[in-house]
Amino acid sequence: MGGMTDDRADELGRPARRRSTGEVGTAFAPFRDAHVHLGLIGAVDLRAGGIAGAVDLGWSSDVVDLADAAPVPASYAGSFLTAPGGYPSDRAWAPAGSTHAVAGPEEAVDAVERQLANGASLIKVVLNSEAGPVLDAVTLTAIVAASPVPVVAHVQGPGLLEVALEAGVQVLAHTPWTEPVPDDLVVRAAASQRWISTLDIHGYGTATPEQDTAVDNLRRFHDAGGEVLYGTDLGNGDLPVGLNSRELALLHEAGLRPRALIHALTASFADLPTGGLLAFIAGLPTHDTVAWLTGAAVVHVDELELIR
Repeated sequence: MGGMTDDRADELGRPARRRSTGEVGTAFAPFRDAHVHLGLIGAVDLRAGGIAGAVDLGWSSDVVDLADAAPVPASYAGSFLTAPGGYPSDRAWAPAGSTHAVAGPEEAVDAVERQLANGASLIKVVLNSEAGPVLDAVTLTAIVAASPVPVVAHVQGPGLLEVALEAGVQVLAHTPWTEPVPDDLVVRAAASQRWISTLDIHGYGTATPEQDTAVDNLRRFHDAGGEVLYGTDLGNGDLPVGLNSRELALLHEAGLRPRALIHALTASFADLPTGGLLAFIAGLPTHDTVAWLTGAAVVHVDELELIR
């Protein structure tokens, strides 16, 4: 037996013992939520619920200012980049400074540089034609070209996935849910994008047509070789703060089996430090993978020793 000399564990896990309790279990790389809004939730509860890292996908710079005191490592998108008058600039929940209007391609470089200067390590763009005007294709392409970090898009409305693909957007903030994605676009997306799941927000524990559409789109994306990331849109509605067993169950319904589920929980597309944190699940794996994964605790690397 030896100490954990790395601040990460293999994605597929390593047998380990918790020093303080003697519990034997499995250590994994930290479990992460790839879509949260830290301005709306308690990050302390996030860690208590088994999440050791988070990606904040849009808020004011106040959230970034609190980064050093955050109980879990996080990366930040900064403000939502949107069209003038576009979503979510008219929403009561969006504080001042949480949106940045980009009127044309000539403003793209400045918009990106402002977010990076405020501590962003990724860029969030909003394409929601159901709620207002959206960035045109030329402006979106200019934003992607100006960004040295990944660009994540909220895509909502007919034809906007194809616009995002043509512009080179690397990550979708949500699995598309408003309509079935044609198979050819699924294949294109699987070759160039990562999709964050956020399936539970379409029903919060109750099946809905929108949720069924999202699950089917994600199933075909995964089958085509696309990379799926676990994310919940935490802060949006009645979601548990921490690992969401409903989200994991929907990922399982979409065809992600244990290895793919663990990858979705541990993979990261942003510059997200581990902070020396790991996921630890006591006991032996069970046939109910979702329940087993939901029992993960956040521990520091120094709390564990490997069992060889």
